[in-house]
Amino acid sequence: MLDWLCRIFLYPAPAIKFSTEEAQAYEKLALNATEDGLIEYDLPYAKFRYLTYVSLKGLYVFHGSNHTGIRIFEPREQTLYNGQWTKAVFAASDPHWPMFYAIFNRSRLKGSFRNGCIRGRKQNYHFYSLNQSTISNGPWTEGMVYFLPRESFTAPKPRGISFDEWLCHEPVAPIAKLKVCQDDCYYHNKIAVHNDGESLIKTWLLYKTRTTPRRTQGGNSDE
Repeated sequence: MLDWLCRIFLYPAPAIKFSTEEAQAYEKLALNATEDGLIEYDLPYAKFRYLTYVSLKGLYVFHGSNHTGIRIFEPREQTLYNGQWTKAVFAASDPHWPMFYAIFNRSRLKGSFRNGCIRGRKQNYHFYSLNQSTISNGPWTEGMVYFLPRESFTAPKPRGISFDEWLCHEPVAPIAKLKVCQDDCYYHNKIAVHNDGESLIKTWLLYKTRTTPRRTQGGNSDE
């Protein structure tokens, strides 16, 4: 039932197939990392494809940030998707969600923003929505996607609606990092515009409608 609803109202994670040539290029890319772990990306393939390839190895989870020089991630107080408080380092196994946090400049936020990566039985589903004030405030920037050791994190429990939130309750050092910008994000043209006063359910129900080209240019037209 949940997967059926997600397919209707949200966007699935992209299903990507990699050629032998592309996969070989990604395997060699790790040799191009600098001393501080920065991957010097010089390939013709979109960066979201590379991050997807890396994620399929099952060795890493990912964290997106505007801060480009983080050496140690410290646990901090924050809420889970269900509103429960915890003190942890957050990461995701699906790199598309952290990419949003890497390119979204939180200092430009005015009001609310809504986003998430929901774990389905066979695939993940994404949604991203900002209010009009934030969209008009130029919220995009360059940022970093950090690769963190998956073995240090606890996977989300598969019950009900489960977001791709992995938690680590101890300080953790990144293994590598990749610089990204708005155009690198697979969902950069699927950012909806919502009203601050509306319910989260309404945001979900109208998400795909609002992310058609006709809607995104002028903001909401459903009010």
